[in-house]
Amino acid sequence: MKKTIKDLSAREKMRLICADGLWYTYSCDGKIPVVAVTDGPVGVRKEVKNDKGEMTTLPSIAYPSAQSLANTWNVDCARLVGECLADDCYERQADILLGPAANVKRHPLNGRNFEYFSEDPLLAGEMARSYIAGVQSRGIGACLKHFCCNNLEYNRFEQSSEVDERTLREIYYVPFELGCKAKPVSMMSAYNRINGKYASEYKKGFDVLRDEFGFDGVMYSDWEAVRDRATSAIAGCDIEFPYNGDNYEKLLSDYDAGAISDEQIDACAARVVNLAYRCKDMQKGKGVKRTVDERLDVARQVAAESIVLLKNEDGLLPLKRGARVAVSGCYAKPERKMIAGDGSSHVVSLSEKADLAELLKARLGGEVSFETMFHYDKVLGSNSGAAFAAKPNVGKINAAIADASVICVGTGAPFEYESFDRPTMKLPVAQERAILDLAAVNPDTVVALFAGSAIDVSAWADKVKAIVYVGFCGERGIDALCDVLCGNINPSGKLSETLPVGFEATPVADGYIDCAVTRYAEGLDVGYRYYDRRPQNIAFPFGHGLSYSSFEYSGLKIEAKGLNATVRFSVKNASGTDGKEVAQLYVSELTPVVYRPVKELKGFVKTEIKSGETSTIEIKLDSRAFSYYSTADDGWRVNDGAFRILIGSSSRDIRLEATIIIKNGVITVA
Repeated sequence: MKKTIKDLSAREKMRLICADGLWYTYSCDGKIPVVAVTDGPVGVRKEVKNDKGEMTTLPSIAYPSAQSLANTWNVDCARLVGECLADDCYERQADILLGPAANVKRHPLNGRNFEYFSEDPLLAGEMARSYIAGVQSRGIGACLKHFCCNNLEYNRFEQSSEVDERTLREIYYVPFELGCKAKPVSMMSAYNRINGKYASEYKKGFDVLRDEFGFDGVMYSDWEAVRDRATSAIAGCDIEFPYNGDNYEKLLSDYDAGAISDEQIDACAARVVNLAYRCKDMQKGKGVKRTVDERLDVARQVAAESIVLLKNEDGLLPLKRGARVAVSGCYAKPERKMIAGDGSSHVVSLSEKADLAELLKARLGGEVSFETMFHYDKVLGSNSGAAFAAKPNVGKINAAIADASVICVGTGAPFEYESFDRPTMKLPVAQERAILDLAAVNPDTVVALFAGSAIDVSAWADKVKAIVYVGFCGERGIDALCDVLCGNINPSGKLSETLPVGFEATPVADGYIDCAVTRYAEGLDVGYRYYDRRPQNIAFPFGHGLSYSSFEYSGLKIEAKGLNATVRFSVKNASGTDGKEVAQLYVSELTPVVYRPVKELKGFVKTEIKSGETSTIEIKLDSRAFSYYSTADDGWRVNDGAFRILIGSSSRDIRLEATIIIKNGVITVA
């Protein structure tokens, strides 16, 4: 028989909301089922003790990072990864996966950007929503994190993110609002403070989640983020992770002193009890669905769809069969740490190291050479020549006589890591030098870029003919890259964040920050919203991604009823190659009475279109597509006026547009 909080003493209820160790809820001496949680959003990280009593991480499938997943612009990919992660959880005896992470990518140097989806809240939210649905459809619980404004790692336990209410509502809350539509069983608060209030004590935000967004799950603290257990419980933080004996004893004394009531404790404890039974009920009749090999195939499929072709002059890609190719850069034979971030998202992958040169040789049938060029383990000291391998000139000779040169560069764990922020957007000097040296001897150079965040490509982008953004692609990413380079896969990824010309060109470069406060002075102008007013600051825009196909847009039509609109248009594949296109819909208010960004993403569809065929795209809009959050009215408001509907292949490549008029809550097409 299921227990309720009526079956627990006050002391048991207080112990229940303080967890048990690092990864488990408390059982109240066997009265309540135990819930096991595990990291993380890009692959299961399960820690166990080995024979020597040392903590070790069990191997698991390493999927593409959230940033790469968002580059697919395909919510079906997000759901598929979620389903596979649920299988991994079953095999590691975990009931809840601590993911996805849906914070908006405000700052390009944030060490955890690879864990987050996008600079755009709609894209981030829709990917999170589908990811959660995938995980929970298989009976495993998801945990949406980190609520909210966790946008830098610098002094993250104390930093206050100073954000105005409208920006919170229109930017930083939106991914969580959309994620809540998938009914996640749990959510995690952030480390930082929001406008001076610790995230684990952010009652105002928790009330929005529950009363407005319909969140009915359990709120966890991030690990060791609770300062005062009674205060956080009163705010609505249901479980403190991990168990902290001092905090528990202080909670008991606060209860005895009347600082926290039975009603306030019961509210948290009841949700924890409900979570325990909810998790067990969700798993009934379910279990592992896909084999390990099938899940690895999903990792490869998603990696391939996430790869973004940034540049392709003279049709250098795909590489021709029989071509002589010079491969260089140690990232072409990567260890896991070279194509992934680190911290709580660290995954010990199942696969051995991949070899791009060998894969290309088998696929193309021509002569393929390889030279390391630079050492990964010395890239942090790359301002000296010590980062170069012993024979960089061999790499230059190989490139000079090749039909095409492919150099693999990137960041990896030492640069993109929980607890630290990146010192620069640039690649290490040794890598930039290697790109320039190879391009000087062979202009037909392809750069394959492995990174989890925005990279400053200004030193070398105009010197090479092709750039492929591979991202943090998971353990089957090298296979996927080979497929794209050889033309077996037609690239269809699009950038989920802007690549600016340099850090100085970003909206945060001159922002106020000290040891305690980060001021979000750019307000609504996050990502492309900022660059739309400063297009000269863009190297590659949000939503950009080339294809081996070419697509033509036509026939924009809008039907409206009240404040709901259905937008239809056609996309034709005008090439001889089957491909996928991401059609993006932006809305621009032409007659604003409050500040509005130039345009905002309000819908997107990814569609596979065969050569010569035409697909009809339909995107539905409701009143939120035209709304802003009025701090005067404490709610969403749509003003009368003119709005432009913009259909594009990227945020800077608008193909179709139409104007609508809103008057008295009714849309008419101009």
